[in-house]
Amino acid sequence: MTLQQLMYAITTADEKSINKTAQRFFVSQPAISDAIRDLEDEIGITIFERSNRGVTTTTEGADFIVYARQVVAQYDLLKERYIDKEQKKRFGVSAQHYTFAVKSYIELIENHDPEKYEFSIYEGKTSEVINDVRTFRSEIGIIHLDEYNHNFLLKYLRVNNLEYQKLFDCKVFVYLSSEHPLANKKKLTNHDLEPYPCLTFNQGEENPIYLAEEPVSMFERRKIIKVNDRGTMLNMMVGLNGYTLCSGIICEELNGTGYKAIPYDSREKTSVIYVTRAGSTLSRLGQEYIDNLKAFAGKS
Repeated sequence: MTLQQLMYAITTADEKSINKTAQRFFVSQPAISDAIRDLEDEIGITIFERSNRGVTTTTEGADFIVYARQVVAQYDLLKERYIDKEQKKRFGVSAQHYTFAVKSYIELIENHDPEKYEFSIYEGKTSEVINDVRTFRSEIGIIHLDEYNHNFLLKYLRVNNLEYQKLFDCKVFVYLSSEHPLANKKKLTNHDLEPYPCLTFNQGEENPIYLAEEPVSMFERRKIIKVNDRGTMLNMMVGLNGYTLCSGIICEELNGTGYKAIPYDSREKTSVIYVTRAGSTLSRLGQEYIDNLKAFAGKS
């Protein structure tokens, strides 16, 4: 088993294509295929299922890739520290659909030379955020925690060998278009919201309600529309007078000024937390990013 083989396997799992892996490493496709096949023979499992449509990672293969990522990540740290000190430093973040998470990341990038760093940020489902941190794709994951999902989520994090720290507490707000019929209200109640569709980010049919990005109580609504991305949600707010529940920490610079966050008449409280691998220490960039998040929340 060689480091090169591990890197080939990881890239193939990410790209879902041996051909694309070959292009990434500037070698022939048969060379990649032979290296992966030799690796599979050595460890005694099938990492990938091959077909005319590409490759898919097997269950055993997915587990192997998690360990492979850890080995390569540790090698990169050693190489960066002792061999190639000028090599680009990598920093990845995964988050639920929070504009403040993106804004804080932008501020981080603006303070550093992009030629010296490899930055990546991923927005997605809660389970994807957690898996990105678990598999070393991202150093930090940004998600929400409340009284409804607390027990389930903490157990879910422990199972995945992750831990969390609180970023900030926040009240619950209703987020809607500034042209919404309720936009001039000082506070909104369930009775006010009853006629309008409630928008929520789709977490996948296989994921429990406790992985939702919004307070679980919102799923008691009669009219719920699930969406996959932030742009679609904003369009639904304009086109259908839809709304969602949020932290109230909004970045108008990115979302635009056509939306409002109005206090929700509820005793519910929520927290935004960041997730890291258990026992890990934040990198310098990681700590700077967390500081940016806290500073942005403090201004809101």
